[in-house]
Amino acid sequence: MADIAVDLGTANTLIQIKGQGVVLNEPSVVAVDRATGKLVSAGLEAKRMLGRTPMGVIASRPMRDGVIADVDLVEMMLRDYLGRVRRRGPFQQKPRVVVGVPSGITELERRAVRQAVLAAGAREVFLITEPMAAAIGVGLPVTAPTASMVVNVGGGTTEIGVIALSGLVAERSVRVAGNEMDDAIVGALRKQHNLLIGDATAEAIKMQIGSALPLDEEQVMDATGRDLVTGIPASVRLHSEEVRELIREPIRAIVAGVRAALEVAPPELSSDLVDSGLVLTGGGSLIRGLDRLLTEETGLPVRRDPDPMTCVVRGAGMVLDDWAKYHGVLSL
Repeated sequence: MADIAVDLGTANTLIQIKGQGVVLNEPSVVAVDRATGKLVSAGLEAKRMLGRTPMGVIASRPMRDGVIADVDLVEMMLRDYLGRVRRRGPFQQKPRVVVGVPSGITELERRAVRQAVLAAGAREVFLITEPMAAAIGVGLPVTAPTASMVVNVGGGTTEIGVIALSGLVAERSVRVAGNEMDDAIVGALRKQHNLLIGDATAEAIKMQIGSALPLDEEQVMDATGRDLVTGIPASVRLHSEEVRELIREPIRAIVAGVRAALEVAPPELSSDLVDSGLVLTGGGSLIRGLDRLLTEETGLPVRRDPDPMTCVVRGAGMVLDDWAKYHGVLSL
């Protein structure tokens, strides 16, 4: 099998085959049979089961805060995904795999990633930090002596890195990202409106009317769930100003992480960032106004990659394409 790159994310898992581009983008969700423990489904089909499963099936997210929460479930999920990838063509051998991981990952968590990927059918496993992979994916000059900065806002973590000469010279891994914004919306609707909604509804609210700064034209939408008093379906009308207040704390934590990384960066490299600025990547960066808020808070130019959700897997794939240039950014 050809070498592959994997972005094993809290919300989504992406796989890229060397020379073929991104061939799989599925939610990091598995459904298993409660009695036998065998896999029922993985990916989008399993995500549709969240909160809707029959008595004999359990649907769950085996990744939490960017790292593996359940090694066995992740192994099942990766086996399923690699099996789908194998069916794309004739492969003769097990693949060499480059996996994107949070920069703040512990050694125990590193071993869990390696164990799961090897058990799923890899020949060799190499790890690359998500800020480094994202920076390579958006085309930043990570091997140059000048500084580049990337902020990867995922589902479980926000990975912040100032990069020069193939290394992270300043980094922060903040375990606050898109999922915490969803949780804040779920908790507030439960507390303030006695309305219980699911994660998918909270994510839709966040993406449709959520923002980091006031909008030119404020918006409204209806959120539907179960009334906790009567137990029957109900809906409430939400305004974008209200949602912005609900997700304010997670967004402030992300901004604080960016400022903390800048504060520990060497002054010589900080001066480079005045011109180059920082690049936003990851699905969480799609929150409207986040780029403008970071510009206000840091004074640096901020741009968002046109395809922010695939930056990490694209960068890991570019390592496979030019092993001689990028092998120094990997860890075993």
